[in-house]
Amino acid sequence: MDSLSALSPVDGRYEAITAPLSAYLSEGALIRYRVRVEIAYLLALSNMDGFGPTFTAEQKQFLENLQELSEKDTQLVKDIETKGHGGIPATRHDVKAVEYFIRLKCKEAGVEDLSLWIHFALTSEDTNNISYALMLRDALEHVILPELARTSEKLDGFAKTYAGAAMLARTHGQSASPTTFGKEMRVFYCRLARQTEELRKRPLLAKLNGATGNYNAHTAAAPALDWLSFSREFIESFNAGHEIPLTMNAVTTQIEPHDTYAETFHNLARINSILIDLDQDMWRYISDGWVMQKMKEGEVGSSTMPHKVNPIDFENSEGNLGLANALLSFFASKLPISRLQRDLSDSTVERNFATAFAHCLIGYGMANRALGNITPSAEAMRDELNRHPEVIAEAIQTILRREGVEGGYETLKELLRGKETTLADMRAFIDTLSVTSDVKEELKKLSPESYIGLAKEIAENSDCGR
Repeated sequence: MDSLSALSPVDGRYEAITAPLSAYLSEGALIRYRVRVEIAYLLALSNMDGFGPTFTAEQKQFLENLQELSEKDTQLVKDIETKGHGGIPATRHDVKAVEYFIRLKCKEAGVEDLSLWIHFALTSEDTNNISYALMLRDALEHVILPELARTSEKLDGFAKTYAGAAMLARTHGQSASPTTFGKEMRVFYCRLARQTEELRKRPLLAKLNGATGNYNAHTAAAPALDWLSFSREFIESFNAGHEIPLTMNAVTTQIEPHDTYAETFHNLARINSILIDLDQDMWRYISDGWVMQKMKEGEVGSSTMPHKVNPIDFENSEGNLGLANALLSFFASKLPISRLQRDLSDSTVERNFATAFAHCLIGYGMANRALGNITPSAEAMRDELNRHPEVIAEAIQTILRREGVEGGYETLKELLRGKETTLADMRAFIDTLSVTSDVKEELKKLSPESYIGLAKEIAENSDCGR
């Protein structure tokens, strides 16, 4: 596609970033996954005792080879759906086009007798829901999770490298007890780790039970067979070598109700919200001059202000993750609802999974690029921190409590609130206190740089306290 004529930036401006998703979430991918599921089902039927087709080794090999669709064959399936092919009228039905394609290929190969069992006793949603579950699973495992792993790696590196880099913290936008840059990065690392771990363990439910979920056609044709066990084994057969499992939902209407899709989308939205939080914090650190951006030769920051180096990648990430969350939230609220046995409004919505995942991937990619182009300035952080000696007031009043001195908090409040204070002012105040000389010496040793608690140890702890 000419990127200048693409309607969506995910297929235009950002195509180089989103291209890896095409193998899993594009229209062509949906066709290929459907063919894979239909043929896998055909082969599974042939393995049943006393029922189903009997295939020679050559026929099985032919079917297995057919699962690997070429671009030409993928287009042929689409042609059968939209304009017909070789005497087959346009089906105007995407799953039926897959069935007719497999029949056509069997006929061309001289094994037409195989085709009687294609799509046997199935409804379209049996094929579709398994296909979409596989598509989502593979896109997560092969594209989304690896990109998030790169984010985690960068955050872990910052946490360890700057574990002891003292930094002014802010609560409500005001100066607060010091922290370290590394510890702040460890917070994001741990939040992300928890959500990605959930994403890896979260199963996707799938169903294979016919037109209204009751195995009506299956039991009419073969009432003695254990179709529940067959369905479970078939769905779980797609799990080998994968982290995210497919699990059978035995109780459904015509459609699998998409509740696990909603859970997955909510999980992704939480990940995106964490990274939006990171984007905004990094934007502020850059604005404060605590984090420096690497300049690129020839890059322009402003059309009129030559000096500017804008945090555009963090901003781009924030915008794309916000777009992704709008779609993911809609999917999660829309898809679990269907009129009675089913309506087709879910079908057109599912075709937009790719758009949401594309915005996620752009957001992750931009955040990773931004994280790779920054250098935290420990000196700038330290200088700003030392301009706020009032942050050790918490330590002073806490030690005074330990020593049984009443009114320490209130006295410090009167001394400091809303006023500019120097470290010398703080030490002069300490001299007025009714405490031992040892305690005064202890208090005078306090400094904003040293008052970081366990921040360094927390930053160095990559297992997040588990």
